Amino acid sequence: MADTLAPRAVIGVMTPAMNTVVQPELELLRPEGVTNQMQRFRLGGNAVSDDLPDEAAKLMDCAPLAIAVGLTTDAGPGGPDKLEARCDEISREVGVPVLGASLADYEALRTLGAKRVGIVTPFNAEVDAVVKANTQAAGFEVVAIKGTEAPSLPAICETPLDEIRDVFAQIAASDCDVILQVGTALPVVALIAELEAAHGRPIVACNTAVYWQTLRAIGITDPIQGYGQLLAAH
Repeated sequence: MADTLAPRAVIGVMTPAMNTVVQPELELLRPEGVTNQMQRFRLGGNAVSDDLPDEAAKLMDCAPLAIAVGLTTDAGPGGPDKLEARCDEISREVGVPVLGASLADYEALRTLGAKRVGIVTPFNAEVDAVVKANTQAAGFEVVAIKGTEAPSLPAICETPLDEIRDVFAQIAASDCDVILQVGTALPVVALIAELEAAHGRPIVACNTAVYWQTLRAIGITDPIQGYGQLLAAH
């Protein structure tokens, strides 16, 4: 029998333990007949997270059709590749697709036909240089990048919305064709429609990207309105 509250799908959602943004943002995006079920993990170790496989195994008790990992690893050299390898490893163990936000970002950019990308981050200029290198290695030209310079990982969740708006405006002043936002603890999802209207170009927010890719991986193609072109048209 189908899950009463989720007759179409249960989606597993995983995020770092300190991240208070992924859960409410992905709830905003949930289609009718789908529920999101959360599990948290701690960052660290040589493979993104030592406890990620064990926490994913626990999440499988509620029988999700796929798992969205609300984490971008663009801030470390080769980080997106490490996250992809970890997700692939866990997918083989649990038997469902496991999708990380960094690779979802790149897939979303390709879907939107992005060539010249502007990037918003929660980081400082030193870390932004690493984010830029990883994005260029994925095949995109980065024409502008700016961070909100949060002083710590927990502080990213506390970034004021007007500060986020200001950084987007600075990036939009470049000749980018799409704006990418990385860092899943930066609260952007509720601003996407406003920002796309203000700046006249698509926005790929990492939390929308990983949820979009997860839905599409399990065959749910509903247009989701109010949160940008990616979910509405692709």
